[in-house]
Amino acid sequence: MAFTIIIPARFDSSRLVGKPLMDILGKPMIEWTWLQAKQSGAERIIIATESAEVKAVCEAFGAEVCLTGAHHQSGTERIAEVIDLAHIGGDEIIVNVQGDEPMLPSELIHQVADGLADHPEISMATLCEPIEDIATLFNTNAVKVSRDVANRAINFSRAPLPWSRDTFNTDPKTLPKNWHYKRHIGLYAYRAGFVKQYVAWPECALEQIEKLEQLRVLWHGEKILVLDALCEAGVGVDTLEQLNLVRQLMAQKQGLSV
Repeated sequence: MAFTIIIPARFDSSRLVGKPLMDILGKPMIEWTWLQAKQSGAERIIIATESAEVKAVCEAFGAEVCLTGAHHQSGTERIAEVIDLAHIGGDEIIVNVQGDEPMLPSELIHQVADGLADHPEISMATLCEPIEDIATLFNTNAVKVSRDVANRAINFSRAPLPWSRDTFNTDPKTLPKNWHYKRHIGLYAYRAGFVKQYVAWPECALEQIEKLEQLRVLWHGEKILVLDALCEAGVGVDTLEQLNLVRQLMAQKQGLSV
């Protein structure tokens, strides 16, 4: 099963400018993400960035890099440009690995690609993991996903959906026992032709209000396969606090002190 990983790495991140090049144990964050991707069995790995500085750094550690436009509003739009520039065929499987995931297990990258390959009737696949505490359930940065009996997404939301009426009306600080809540992991596999179709659609109303681009897929009647992750996804980096946490966790893993 062949697949290509594309890693969007935007220098001008809205929340943390220069994020791909921020140091973690002597390497830029994007290099750690690339090293994890290399262990996944991907046929090809391409880092996609709008920054000449990021491009130079990535090429120095041996990565293939595609310089894209700076106008893209999402990683998916950046990936669509790479598909064109790299002449990737429409049936090829693309895995979108975010550049701010230096701890993402390679097993999950392979899992999401394999899941899509096993379901030719579906154009997009992603992963989820259990929510085991009430703080995560009500955290708007933790996206919740609901699935049907065939593990296809019904909805994604920042809200704690579905709403457990009986539990929350009685004790809103208790994790409900009548539903197994799942947190969406922002790792996607899709067929290259579908990516180009996706970016041709305008933003939908649900996407605009939730600020979740995957809702555009459901809005247009397409299916998203959502598999239970084989292991924990690790910590991604959106803030300086998360960056420092990742530094600590990775140092502990390697027996170092920070």
